[in-house]
Amino acid sequence: MGLAQYADDGLFAPKKIADAFRTTSEEIARTAGLGKDAVQRRERVRSDKTQRRLREMVEIVNKVEPRFGSALMAYAWYRSEPLPGFSGRTAMQLVREGRADEVLDFIDAVDAGVYA
Repeated sequence: MGLAQYADDGLFAPKKIADAFRTTSEEIARTAGLGKDAVQRRERVRSDKTQRRLREMVEIVNKVEPRFGSALMAYAWYRSEPLPGFSGRTAMQLVREGRADEVLDFIDAVDAGVYA
């Protein structure tokens, strides 16, 4: 799906992301490693940290969605599937640790056949 479906007025919108993944905004906050205030208070939603974490999560889910056939299944993978080479951590845990770039690099490497 396109990134625009997750945004309002040029910003990632926790409610739209939650609707796409059939969950709550509070769960989206936890999944991205944010407090619930980060998705409830307007000034916090607009903050660089909140927008960066939401963007990272959406980029990763968007990148793997074609493999799983739906955003919902890609989101489930993001939250629950341990990644090889990351000590059993999931993409979600790595994003929460500020390591989203490593997850994206891993996905690119898998796509290139490095881990095939």
